[in-house]
Amino acid sequence: MQIIQNIRDKGAAIVIGVIALSLIGFLLMDAKGGGNRLFGASNSTTIGKVNGEAIEITDFNKKVKEQEDQMQGNNINAAQRAQMRTSTWERIVSEKVFYDEVKKLGIELAPKELTTVLYSAEDAPQLLKQSFTDQKTGVYDVEKVRQWWASAKKFKNEQREDIEMRIIEPLKLEAAVSKYSAMVGAAAYYPDWQQAKDSAEKNTFANISYVSVPYNVISDSTIKVTDEEISSYLQKHKYQYEKEEETRNISYVTFSANASLADSEQVRNTVAALKEGFIKDSSAQAYAARNGSIIPFYDGFVLKSKLQMGMKDSISALPKGGVFGPYLDGNNYVLARMVETRSMPDSVKCRHILIKIGDAQNPQIREDSVARKLIDSIQTAIKGGADFNAMVLKYSDDEGSKNTKGEYKFSSTSSLVDSFYRTIFYEPVGTKKIVKGQTGGQQGYIGYHYIEVLEQWKQEPAYKVAYLAKDIIASNETINKADQQATKLSAEARSLKALNEYTQKNGFQKITGNPPVKENDNQLGSLQDARELIKWAFEAKQGDVSTPFRMSDQIVVAVLEDIQEKGLPSAKAARADVERLIRNDKKAAEIIKKLGANPTLEAAATAYAKQVETAGADSSITFTAVIINGIGNEPKLIGAAFNKDYQSKVSAPIIGNNGVYVIKVNGYGTKPADPMTAAKTQQLQNLRQRTANWFQGIRKQADVKDNRSKFF
Repeated sequence: MQIIQNIRDKGAAIVIGVIALSLIGFLLMDAKGGGNRLFGASNSTTIGKVNGEAIEITDFNKKVKEQEDQMQGNNINAAQRAQMRTSTWERIVSEKVFYDEVKKLGIELAPKELTTVLYSAEDAPQLLKQSFTDQKTGVYDVEKVRQWWASAKKFKNEQREDIEMRIIEPLKLEAAVSKYSAMVGAAAYYPDWQQAKDSAEKNTFANISYVSVPYNVISDSTIKVTDEEISSYLQKHKYQYEKEEETRNISYVTFSANASLADSEQVRNTVAALKEGFIKDSSAQAYAARNGSIIPFYDGFVLKSKLQMGMKDSISALPKGGVFGPYLDGNNYVLARMVETRSMPDSVKCRHILIKIGDAQNPQIREDSVARKLIDSIQTAIKGGADFNAMVLKYSDDEGSKNTKGEYKFSSTSSLVDSFYRTIFYEPVGTKKIVKGQTGGQQGYIGYHYIEVLEQWKQEPAYKVAYLAKDIIASNETINKADQQATKLSAEARSLKALNEYTQKNGFQKITGNPPVKENDNQLGSLQDARELIKWAFEAKQGDVSTPFRMSDQIVVAVLEDIQEKGLPSAKAARADVERLIRNDKKAAEIIKKLGANPTLEAAATAYAKQVETAGADSSITFTAVIINGIGNEPKLIGAAFNKDYQSKVSAPIIGNNGVYVIKVNGYGTKPADPMTAAKTQQLQNLRQRTANWFQGIRKQADVKDNRSKFF
């Protein structure tokens, strides 16, 4: 049945899209995959476990291949393949975690619900809509769906597996997510007492006087932060800094294997030497192919306005047979030869009748001779006065044009059968002609067209140009030089200290400060395909220097700077994140020591030559405010502004994000409150939006074992 073929050809893209939409609120997006192999070398067949349930490598690879199959015709690079594996892993884990939860609650897609969805013109999967919607009426044919489903339930093996995987399972998942989300959202509750409290906090504002002493009154160089202080700080703030996975901090030195100026000049000279032969040869196409041009010959015309190259004015000015170049186009040196010129329209209107010999659904609709005889008889009838539209409705196999009397409008950039395109764009208005055409793919066909060219617009010059191009690539000498430099560094600098000394002495740059990598990551800093390097780092010891890694157009030598186990980071690893915070705390202590425990506003201002200032006259300081105008993000200051004790006395020094503050509350005011009903509705919406993150809590409690690094 054709629906099965459609499922196989189109289904993966659709199911991936459905699942992505269903899980978009809770998929963990910070993981990354890696590697270049589809099958690993581990003896184990289990790539991971979720709550004790195994994920087998064969099932995992099958799902990855589904994604790869959707990119037919595209070259999948290592980074794309790694991302496919990452998204597949996260999808599998998320589904298993989620289904474990909904099973406890008895949430499922009942058989009657399933058939209701399948038979619904609005809710049916897109794949079924594409297959069972009448092209003439645009109506979803429920009766045909019923017939298909009755047959599909009897399918076995691969056919049944395809339908389950690409249609039924996504529907079950979507239904379960919808029901669970609705259940959690319905639990949102906003009592009246809470509403009254929130309204008061939102609409009461404070007016304060204050003195601000910024931390920069003390130089950073005078405050030292020790590793012991960092470790102590981390212990007090475990929740913020504790890591769930091991990471590695890696620095590296790169040696470029890109083409040098000498390589570029050599390619230019090679192309220039071919110019005379390109001019003289009777076949520009054959000469370019014979000499290894990387730009294939296009045996068609391109309008002057559609030429994309930077040298289009020089090329379009060439006489027939003339050659321009060599010129630089991207990473290529190019010769361009004018093969032919003509006038051509930018757009056309035509009408046609198609008689198919066969198509993707039915390779043998009729014999070639029968199709030819039929199209000839149609042409004869039209010449004899038969109504064109009547012929279209009665005979044409192009369902898409039956409602337009067989008419189409096309631009010069439209993708058409070559014989059809040449007829309507290269021949004049009034042309009436039979041509044979053939295309491939899901909409492919072979058959005869009877064509009439009705109108053409915007005539302009068009050119057929042959290009002879060679890309600029690095010579063996350039690559060998980079390889030798990397090998020498790796051999002579076998420790972090030695590498640092070597790079400084020889003027090489060590790239540091890269984000820590996890065991299954594929990218390191700007290195997109660093899977093998990262695998090395998880097997190396701290301070180890790698052997050279070849990555695209560069050779890399890496050094393992730091190993961060699960749990709290080391003082060295955390210094960049927390040193400033600890330094500010120490500065705050010095500032407070100078201010005293209970300063007046005037005394605090005098101590550091500051002014007593005011804030809140614009009614912006409310208990729910995020920032204070003129001050910034200072939540402790906002809290203090609503301490009524500070109406009668000055606060003790307050340690803030940007400095130390002393405040006095001048008074409070009240803004008009929002209507109670509208405020309650809005708050309920906010609460329900927050519940949309429910999956993160479930995922965190799950027991997930990740063994991907043993396979990729």
